[in-house]
Amino acid sequence: MLNSIKKLSFKTKLLAIIGLLVLAVVVWRQTRPIEVQSTPVVTAFPSSLLSTLNASGYVVAQRKAAISTKAQGRLEWLGVAEGSVVKQGQLLARLERQELTAQLAQARAQVGLAQAELDDAIREYDRSKSLLAKQYISQAAADSAKARFEKARAQQTASAAAQAVAQAAFDQSEIRAPFDGVVLTKNANVGDNITPFSSAADSKGAVVTIADMSTLEVEADVSESSLGKIRIGQPVEIGLDALPGERFAGVVARMVPTIDRAKATRLVKLKFNQIDPRILPDMSAKVSFLDQPLAPEQRKPVVGVNQAAVLTQGDESAIFVIESDRLKRMVLPKPLATMGELVLVPSLKSDQRVVLRPAAGLRDGQSVRSSKQ
Repeated sequence: MLNSIKKLSFKTKLLAIIGLLVLAVVVWRQTRPIEVQSTPVVTAFPSSLLSTLNASGYVVAQRKAAISTKAQGRLEWLGVAEGSVVKQGQLLARLERQELTAQLAQARAQVGLAQAELDDAIREYDRSKSLLAKQYISQAAADSAKARFEKARAQQTASAAAQAVAQAAFDQSEIRAPFDGVVLTKNANVGDNITPFSSAADSKGAVVTIADMSTLEVEADVSESSLGKIRIGQPVEIGLDALPGERFAGVVARMVPTIDRAKATRLVKLKFNQIDPRILPDMSAKVSFLDQPLAPEQRKPVVGVNQAAVLTQGDESAIFVIESDRLKRMVLPKPLATMGELVLVPSLKSDQRVVLRPAAGLRDGQSVRSSKQ
């Protein structure tokens, strides 16, 4: 009897252990992460469906200049740096000019001397005319006074011209802004030898490069086979890689009247309707050519998911959002709002991911392991 009880107790324990193991396996299978394919939430603009043609290009400044001077010398002072806002006529840099200063002072002194000589000659000439009228002096003496006057006047004119030349040379040692703009690059430093229009060793040409930011536009290459789809004044929408969440309205401003034979394209220049201070030269741009201007609501980005991420069961459509490796089931309102191949879900964010082609057995809160697509 005792042995029977012991055998029964052992069997009971064994069955209990087996049952716990089976239960553990079932629980593990139910709670282990399953692998699902995921896809990102997409931010799109309505213009992508309304455009007749797309092109790419770069932002450029229509008015841009590399600033230098005709003078040659060592850079003595530089008053701007990259990003400095400058006004037309503002002094940007200055070359060493001790010799030019001396030459200008000498020229001014020569002008003063010539003027004094002219003033004395004028007085003598006037006096000689008065004396000649009274026959107190001879005609020869009067003619000599007149000749001295004319010579002094010519010398004064020559001295003034020499002063103007010296002043021009002096002014060329100063580098000033030709228009309002922003300094894009600084090409020389104090101490560099400035030699314009030359490739001499250890010398610089342009000191700074400036651009008028109010003239920023986009240059895009359009295939010559697509030129029939664009026209001057046509509305466009411009997207910049540096500002992915923004779109800027513009128009076709000009088309270069030649074809690039190497690329079989025509250069098209696009003007912004309004310049944003965040737009900078050389930013890469994507352009959508439109048939008509967009309404304000059509300029706002929309958020959506791939249609393959929607699971429809009966009358209900849902998506599974992946949050911290767990599923969150989100029922979509009826009727579904779509844009092209996207199902619009305004409550989602662009950094989220959803399950692609979800299986019918998925459930809210389930642990998953995502394989991205």
